[in-house]
Amino acid sequence: MNNRIMAAGLVAVMAAIGAGLAIGAKAITVKGSDTLLLLGQRWAEVYMERNPGVVIQVTGGGSGVGIAALINGSTEICQASRNMKDSEKKKLRERYFSLGAEIPVAKDGVTIYVHEKNPINELTLDQIREIYTGKAANWKQFGGPDAKIVLYGRENSSGTYVFFREKAMRNADYSASMQSLPGTSAVVNAVSKDQSGIGYGGAAYAKGIKELAIKTDKGSFRPTAEHAKSGSYPLARDLYWYLRSKPSGEVKKLVDWILSPEGQEIVTKVGYFPIK
Repeated sequence: MNNRIMAAGLVAVMAAIGAGLAIGAKAITVKGSDTLLLLGQRWAEVYMERNPGVVIQVTGGGSGVGIAALINGSTEICQASRNMKDSEKKKLRERYFSLGAEIPVAKDGVTIYVHEKNPINELTLDQIREIYTGKAANWKQFGGPDAKIVLYGRENSSGTYVFFREKAMRNADYSASMQSLPGTSAVVNAVSKDQSGIGYGGAAYAKGIKELAIKTDKGSFRPTAEHAKSGSYPLARDLYWYLRSKPSGEVKKLVDWILSPEGQEIVTKVGYFPIK
């Protein structure tokens, strides 16, 4: 279903772009995180409906790709599911004499996906780390079936790949057996077809799979708005827009709108959690 939503959203956005460019409109370019792609496309659709003279072009590729595009000047807005690195901020400063603008636009809980028939309901972060480093290789070690664990994850250009490695794995290396896939939809699709599979990604994509709770010393928590806001879900994170400088003009109007109650209502509808 997510693939159909993405395809329909992209068609609508590109159609609007074509109509706008036909009358000489300048597109606001938004590029980066695949986690934010669904949300960015939906924001663009609604905003262009409200503002017929504005054209917004939204593409994915990963947070790293978006940040690189921001630095080299090929996008005005970068969508990112991780913070910019110091080395990236340095490049931005050297080229534009600016540290840029970091704008939290939504909250997320990186979700652990397993097949719907997997009997396991929760894991600790230590257990997740053992699985993704390859130290634990069979589901029976966690009370599941006697079956090899099949790992699915994201490519290293993904902000989710970086965030998960830092927070869930404490910067340990991923197992060489992990199958790196180009988008969260691909991870969900793979896990939905593999009873031995496990994957991770944004909460909005958790359809057709089972999402695991994460057990901590304070309880067992799922990626919900309440647990993301309180910080009780250990893989909660902010999602960002990055700009080369303080927003102005039409870009500022767009930023103000996505942070407004109407823009944040769309966050909830897509499946993420409002920042305010």
